[in-house]
Amino acid sequence: MPVSIETASRILLPVFLVLFFVIAMAGRSFLHWKRTGVNPYKLGKTESAHDLIGAMFRTVSFLVIFSTAVYSFLPSVYGYLGRIEWLESVWVQATGFVLLLAALIWVSVGQGHMGESWRIGIDEENETELVHKGLFSLSRNPIFLGMRVLLFGLFLAAPNALTLLAFGVGDVLMQVQVRLEEQHMLRLHGERFEEYKKQVRRWV
Repeated sequence: MPVSIETASRILLPVFLVLFFVIAMAGRSFLHWKRTGVNPYKLGKTESAHDLIGAMFRTVSFLVIFSTAVYSFLPSVYGYLGRIEWLESVWVQATGFVLLLAALIWVSVGQGHMGESWRIGIDEENETELVHKGLFSLSRNPIFLGMRVLLFGLFLAAPNALTLLAFGVGDVLMQVQVRLEEQHMLRLHGERFEEYKKQVRRWV
């Protein structure tokens, strides 16, 4: 008996989130720390604007995990999340999964291109190199670009009010975060970063 797109989605979404967490977050952070001795996670718990954004990113992550858990494991409750039924088609959900996979690959490649400069947040303690090759020759913020695509792909794969909220709030937070990070890079690299900004667009 063939598996429906809805059944496949309920299986694949949590698997994807685990893969993303292992490959692009926890696994990458651990390998970076073992290789460099530097903890790449720099979103703290102070009252600064930077750390407030970090707290809101954690809230977005919770929305993603919670909505996926309900979608996959509590289908009888899923309707209470404000499901958007007119988007629940084979082609829309398949497009969502294509975007999710593309985003995972893109983010992983971007992290690889950053090398020892990769951070989650702004590192005020350790100087990082200005990365301008690879994906960074196409976009000044390829990892955040991949994250934006990922959240949109999640919304298409499981269209409901929470995934739409996660996409909207996450996108706004990333718009703010990249500007904070670019201010930091300007202080760190001065004219080199100014020249880089002239050559490469913020997103694409």
